[in-house]
Amino acid sequence: MGIYRKLYADFGPQHWWPGDTPFEVAVGAILTQNTNWDNVERAIGNLRSKRLLSARKMHAVPDSELAETIRPAGYFNVKARRLKAFLEFLMEGYRGSFKRMEGEDTSSLREKLLGVNGIGPETADSILLYALQRPVFVIDAYTKRVLSRHGIMEHEEPYEVFQGHFHSSLKPDMQLYNEYHALLVRVGKIYCRPRKPLCGSCPLDGV
Repeated sequence: MGIYRKLYADFGPQHWWPGDTPFEVAVGAILTQNTNWDNVERAIGNLRSKRLLSARKMHAVPDSELAETIRPAGYFNVKARRLKAFLEFLMEGYRGSFKRMEGEDTSSLREKLLGVNGIGPETADSILLYALQRPVFVIDAYTKRVLSRHGIMEHEEPYEVFQGHFHSSLKPDMQLYNEYHALLVRVGKIYCRPRKPLCGSCPLDGV
């Protein structure tokens, strides 16, 4: 918790993940794969302007039109297919409604999400935490980099080992997991860069 307290004292609450609805948050989680959030925001802006930010409308739109709409997010043809796979899952299993997911056990829902083409652990857990408010800690490149550089874990450890570190050392608290992950992303972007990290001015210097 020392890292969390230090980051929270420096950065304050992050109000993450941006999105007006659980569906929009899930779309963002898929679009943000291999790109930065600015590009995702432009793609979501395009979807909003075309009034496609609903499961039924996005499910009905042709793949080519969806791909062109999300072009700013990069890998747009691949991501259009992934969105369509997620939409099939959502429509067939829950009639397009996140509300229908609410009574389902987190572990079984995670397993189902991981069975959707193009959804890996990070994306599945982002949907669970940020769209469905489940206490599941999200592990991403920023988290791995910060923890490994501070000697907490080896960078090469698998996703589940990193996640297990947080699940075993923190109480299962959705708001805490949300804030902690967002703060790790923030410090990773600003200070703990892949190259030329700004260690001397980082709030975690000496931690």
